[in-house]
Amino acid sequence: MKIIGIEHIGIATESIEKIAPFWKKVLKLNHIHRETIEKMGVITDIYDTGRGKVELLEQTGQESSIAKFLKKKGPGIHHICLEVENIEEAISELKQADIQLINDVPLKGAEENRVVFIHPKSTGGVLVELVQKPK
Repeated sequence: MKIIGIEHIGIATESIEKIAPFWKKVLKLNHIHRETIEKMGVITDIYDTGRGKVELLEQTGQESSIAKFLKKKGPGIHHICLEVENIEEAISELKQADIQLINDVPLKGAEENRVVFIHPKSTGGVLVELVQKPK
């Protein structure tokens, strides 16, 4: 698989409205996108650093993965996302290497991206998201 680079760092937060001013006004990062992804139970709020993004994540319900993460670990870094050239190739290579995936079929993520998540058991404790951007 070809890794293009770090696409974003996901940060779980109890309230985007409370933490967003730090990213917008203190760091003066360019706010580029906000979206609710109903299927994942998450609101994403995305900021461009010029060399990658910061994605703030807020739950929309108690059953979302963000709600579970916040309950278990509290606010903080939730995942790292790497951009890949071809997500199907990446999934195939990961399966061949016996890497545990959370989803083995790409999901529709924020910004129309296709995403797959690698279980932290296979990565040394870090949730890793792979993303392929739309062409």
